Amino acid sequence: MIPLFVDCSDKKVVIFGGGDVAARKAARFAQKADVFLISRSFSKRCRTLPVHFQELDIKTVSDETISNNIDKAFLVIAALSDREENNRIGHLCRKNKVLFNNADGENGDVVIPAVSEGAHYILAISTLGESPAISRYLRQEIESRYPALDAMIEVQSRLRERLKNTGLSQAERSTILWNILNDQQIWDTLRHSLDEAWAEVELGYLHD
Repeated sequence: MIPLFVDCSDKKVVIFGGGDVAARKAARFAQKADVFLISRSFSKRCRTLPVHFQELDIKTVSDETISNNIDKAFLVIAALSDREENNRIGHLCRKNKVLFNNADGENGDVVIPAVSEGAHYILAISTLGESPAISRYLRQEIESRYPALDAMIEVQSRLRERLKNTGLSQAERSTILWNILNDQQIWDTLRHSLDEAWAEVELGYLHD
């Protein structure tokens, strides 16, 4: 598999299921895609999401009906409690050349990773379905260890622009950027103040 970041704006994402798993999947896409939830019933959590709802008992409908519902979809996610029905949806997705993720059953061609996201970054972690718990563990470890990651990215971006006008070589600029990444004092200051951290950068790394 190849990891990619995809803009899902205005893309149709169809999720089969109305329970907690479907709700988690839908919440991931709800603000970034046009999401359709299809199930015979929906949990309270599902009902709070800004998505389209269609009541349908998948066990009782034909393959043609399912194919009509996934028509023009960018991604389909099967999150039903019935593995056989999830697999059935997957087979129809392959037949119709639609990207597919299976929450429980035969592997699809899309893996939805654990995600850590800030204003300036997105980190995606996956064990390719082998251990979702490890993916969540690593995400939590990163967020716990680097609470100031967003602020550090802002410092690095601002510093790159300043260094372009210093006459320093590319190697020298890279060394300064790297040294700041390894400066624990800067990281500690960023936890409570970006302005104070930037002042420390200017004093320690940009003085004449």
